[in-house]
Amino acid sequence: MNKIDGRAKTVRELLSGVKYGLDYFQREYRWDKKHVEELLEDLEGKFLSSYDPRHERTQVQYYAHYFLGPTVISQKKGLNLIIDGQQRLTTLTLLLIYLHHLQQGRTEQVDVLNLVFSAKWGQKSFNLDVPERTPIMDALLGGRTFDSGEPLGSVGNIAARYANIEELFPETLRGDALLFFVDWLLDNVDLVEIIAYADDDAYTIFETMNDRGLRLSFTEMLKGYLLANLGDSTEKASADKLWKQRILQLVELGKEEELDFFKAWLRAKYAQSIRERERNASNKDFEQIATGFHKWVRENKERVGLRKSADFRGFVENLFARFTNHYVRVRRASQKLTPGLEYVFYNAHNNFTLQYPLVLAPIRPEDDQETVDRKIRLVAGYVDIFIARRVVNFRTLGYSSIVYTMFNLMKEIRDLDLYELAAVLKGRLAAVEETFEGVNGFYLHQQNRNYVRHVLARMTYHVEQESGMESNFETYISREIKKPFEIEHIWADKYERHTDEFENPEAFAQYRNRFGNLLLLPRGFNQSLADDTYEQKAKAYFGQNLLAKSLDEQCYRNNPSFAAYVERSGLPFSPHAQFKKADLDERQNLYRRICEEIWSPARLERELS
Repeated sequence: MNKIDGRAKTVRELLSGVKYGLDYFQREYRWDKKHVEELLEDLEGKFLSSYDPRHERTQVQYYAHYFLGPTVISQKKGLNLIIDGQQRLTTLTLLLIYLHHLQQGRTEQVDVLNLVFSAKWGQKSFNLDVPERTPIMDALLGGRTFDSGEPLGSVGNIAARYANIEELFPETLRGDALLFFVDWLLDNVDLVEIIAYADDDAYTIFETMNDRGLRLSFTEMLKGYLLANLGDSTEKASADKLWKQRILQLVELGKEEELDFFKAWLRAKYAQSIRERERNASNKDFEQIATGFHKWVRENKERVGLRKSADFRGFVENLFARFTNHYVRVRRASQKLTPGLEYVFYNAHNNFTLQYPLVLAPIRPEDDQETVDRKIRLVAGYVDIFIARRVVNFRTLGYSSIVYTMFNLMKEIRDLDLYELAAVLKGRLAAVEETFEGVNGFYLHQQNRNYVRHVLARMTYHVEQESGMESNFETYISREIKKPFEIEHIWADKYERHTDEFENPEAFAQYRNRFGNLLLLPRGFNQSLADDTYEQKAKAYFGQNLLAKSLDEQCYRNNPSFAAYVERSGLPFSPHAQFKKADLDERQNLYRRICEEIWSPARLERELS
């Protein structure tokens, strides 16, 4: 092996005036929402452990440092090719772009753009220089929307992760603390840069650092601790066989599912405390389980009920075996719409990862399958209503904003029977101030597009299903079909057609995004109608889904199933020969009533009947 250089660098040092490229095998950016959540939570916690509102910004230099991880660079012919670490560097770049936008309008700002891009000879290029990503990075930097048409590739994933940063960035860092946080991020967050001057050496380092066979995982260390406390070799062999079977089931679900299961299960059944978001706060059960559940179990064995050999055997052969089955079933329902567990799928589509410990919390080892399923439906059904209410009232679903609420609920519903569980959840819904009255002022904006799409898909599916039509929610939200459904504005973007009701283009544009003006239509069909008048669109809508059809008077002729649903539900459906401001308001009221029907708390009562 040739010479290897390695040293710690701050974010500022690593990204200042240096261009990084990717080798051909490193092209895809794979981080998902969970990784962004964890990064922002870690950064927030470490920063707040030192921050004091009474400090001057100069004191940030003395704040605690945070280690983000290593980067491995192959340096050849003046190029810096990233061998390992591009996921972190890409996400850091997205965070810096967001922090640039977040500072706009402030008198005092921290310049972060020189860490995002630099210019030479009049040509701007990003410091993480990947040509196929330039259009999306340009759009994000310019505050523009961008549709790659390929949501599953790096470009689509970058757009999705930036949206996650916008959604999840902690409230505690947005106010007076913002500039302190930006200073801290640039100069107190460290990475170790390892530079190799030959490809073979760089790849060897990469393989060594990522060779899982050289170190035990948290799961393997937990298994070792549990099995070491069993009786004879026969017991250990039986437990080991069971453990491997269950872990294989988890791994088949996804790469990190075994870790996610233990975090969800142990938090759901045993965690009693969570870290406060304040200076010098330390990690509690909730965080400790996430960062080292094998160690947490050893240190809390009394609470977990591990005192003698029989307890360890019961923990593996009874509790572990049962709860892996429950978790696998729930996770499969989150990936594919499953009759009886639909709410789980809906919550997963909204990326609500906290539902997994929540649904495990009330389940008892002695519960039969019917009771387990009813408890899952109660909890997931509650979460579904909670999400919808927050969405239409413009309340954030960011991890740091709701984790305390969900953790306290988790503890409150732990091991409850069905009737106790339903009573707690009904009480929670009754106490929440957000209702579907929020739909009256609900509108589309850049950050809530995915949620609006979800709500429209649920409404479209519900109306068709209740009218006896064949319908499929997954079709309305799928990105993998040839012509995925997109949000359609009923009003074309033509202010000149609405000058009788709006004084200026800005007022029109704002009203055009109101919820009652939106539908879901297939992408190609949607684009073909872009500039048509309402009268032209209404005729075309009749060939689409029932919610779109209901704008046209033909929908109300010879359609007995739909008519029966309208009469049964009392919903104010009506055709619209024209679509003026008053028509849009009428439609908005209809949408509110549909939401109230779909997300009615009465579903909790029905689960007990």
